[in-house]
Amino acid sequence: MALPSLREELDLFEGPKLANGQPSWVLQDPVRQQFFRIDWLTFEILSRWHLDDGPAIVNAIERDTPLEVSLDDLEQTLKFLTEQQLLRVDSAEGIQKMAERKLAAQNTWWQWLIHHYLFFRFPLVRPDPWLEKTLGIAEVFFSAKFRWFTLGAFVLGMTQVVQQWDVFHAFLLDTFTLQGLASYGVALFIVKVLHELGHAYAVKRHGGRVPTMGVAFLVMWPMAYTDTNEAWKIPDRRKRLQISGAGIATEAMLAAWALLAWSLLPDGALRSAMFFVASVSLGITIALNASPFMRFDGYFIVCDLLEMPNLHQRSFALARWRLREWLFKLNEPEPEVFPAWKKTGLILFAWATWLYRLVLFIGIALMVYHLFTKLLGVVLFAIEIYWFIWFPLRSELREWLTRKAAIVQSPRAKVTGGVAGLLFLLFAIPLPTHISVSALFKPSEMWPVHAPGPAVVDVLHAHHGQEVKAGQALVNLRAPDVLLQMNISQSRWQRLNWQASTSGMPEGQQGTPLALSQTQLKSAQAEFDRAQQMQKRYQPHAPFAGRFLLHDPDMQAGQWLDKNEKVGTVIGHAPWRIETWVDEEQARRITIGASGQFIAPGLPHTLKAQVVSIDKDTTRVLPDGQLTAPQGGHILVREQQGKWLPDQGVYRVSLSLNEAYTHELMAVQRGMLSVDAQAHSLAGQYLRHALAVVIRELKP
Repeated sequence: MALPSLREELDLFEGPKLANGQPSWVLQDPVRQQFFRIDWLTFEILSRWHLDDGPAIVNAIERDTPLEVSLDDLEQTLKFLTEQQLLRVDSAEGIQKMAERKLAAQNTWWQWLIHHYLFFRFPLVRPDPWLEKTLGIAEVFFSAKFRWFTLGAFVLGMTQVVQQWDVFHAFLLDTFTLQGLASYGVALFIVKVLHELGHAYAVKRHGGRVPTMGVAFLVMWPMAYTDTNEAWKIPDRRKRLQISGAGIATEAMLAAWALLAWSLLPDGALRSAMFFVASVSLGITIALNASPFMRFDGYFIVCDLLEMPNLHQRSFALARWRLREWLFKLNEPEPEVFPAWKKTGLILFAWATWLYRLVLFIGIALMVYHLFTKLLGVVLFAIEIYWFIWFPLRSELREWLTRKAAIVQSPRAKVTGGVAGLLFLLFAIPLPTHISVSALFKPSEMWPVHAPGPAVVDVLHAHHGQEVKAGQALVNLRAPDVLLQMNISQSRWQRLNWQASTSGMPEGQQGTPLALSQTQLKSAQAEFDRAQQMQKRYQPHAPFAGRFLLHDPDMQAGQWLDKNEKVGTVIGHAPWRIETWVDEEQARRITIGASGQFIAPGLPHTLKAQVVSIDKDTTRVLPDGQLTAPQGGHILVREQQGKWLPDQGVYRVSLSLNEAYTHELMAVQRGMLSVDAQAHSLAGQYLRHALAVVIRELKP
């Protein structure tokens, strides 16, 4: 059978030695600027492609080389050449197949829109000629002397930053403004341009071409790019590492000199600019470029270090193979054979990459959702989730379907199916559950006593633990400011009252004119009444019968108290109750009469209780912070002006004890409450929450 001809414009270059010591070659498609690394066997097949006969090629390779080859190897090579469109198309049948392939590759308008929304490139310049002209200048920055100077600048700069850390930190805080963010944008643009020039000059130094430089858009986020594909033609791994690491090295050098300049320059615009350049270079390099989990510089550096091009695809294939073996035990051959340590490392790397991308893409989807209007945001969010998360999952599920017959017959698959079914049932079937939350065991009647303002304890009418009657005086507090105000208002009222009483005497004996306004007297009377009412606040009386507990049992007369400082608490004789707050989902599952159990370190045994009330309205401000997360409770809150505000809606739930509690308690007890709840499934809970979010967000 005659073989199709190779395209005449293809180029072949010697590549690096592979990990197993075999030589490799690089096949270049100059029309599409694509490169393919091929192994020794593929090279020998292509070298004899002109024989135009499969058996002849096999015989020639076995005669001239120590390699073992078969017609299957030849068919695999032919398949590779066909899929990558490296064969010359002469026949009508070949032209028809090419047209069909092109037609199949064409997308509908909406697929084209989605693809170009997610990623597209916009080439801006063809820099190769002027890179060639300016390479001599750039060589200075690649020299060993400049690297040593840069290292010295970095050490000096970091030393100054440590010594001026307060100033550096203040600069950092000042950047979180509109002007600071704009400056970061300018610095980022400059740094990224220099970053790409670092790659470009590194390629030129080692004899490669740089056909284009431009801007790529990932989910509409602009990123500079440089076409460094000709690095594939370089067999020396050290040189390829210089190319892939040139961008990070450029940013690191920028950061070093910018730090030194920042530490030496006086305050002003130039010093601020150096700060922005240094922080952007260090931050972006560490957070983004150095990561091997995306196809940025860190990824290509790792590829060159391991001599493993297409590291993501190869590690993903290995991890998917391992996953299928764990789940189904299909005994399929490995996609590639590696030493045990390397295989384990590649599988772990694949899973780490998937996890990193899952978090990153969900974050991008949420950012896109919040940046646009609600309807458009929902659509774009769905596109992000479909393309970046569901699409890869669907691809693997399709692989499972192609192995359906083998999976059905596998004993391991039956075990996996049983475990998956059990987990699904646990997830989907409503099961009886308990709700466990922190709670308070407290009196039904409790009245705290606080000092209204700065005051001194004058008289303690009731001592710690003393039984008091309703209306009984508890303590007299003396507030000098209040007493002074009351005396002043009383004197003013008495003076105005005397003046009013003398207004009817004969002329010459009157203390005031006849037209004395009664308004002044009424105002003075009201002021005096207010002062008396204020004074009464410093003389609290028990609102109901009970026991008076001092906040400080050793409190004595003459002791000063601050404003709002707690004096004590009156605890009534009514039964104690258990009180807590739960979220909306938990409140929906708790019913009146539900049983509960409360346990606390200060109680001798577990208390059994029943739910007696559930508030219908949410609590906007908690009465105290005992059940808040900062104080060891379960309620997530934020504190504003001394008040505890729940992060989400919470509902108060009260329980009464099944049996009277006979032990004497002197304080509120905090513990854990377990309440019987209606049966529910996790699937139903998540579905309700998702629907609630969708309904809320779609509301105008």
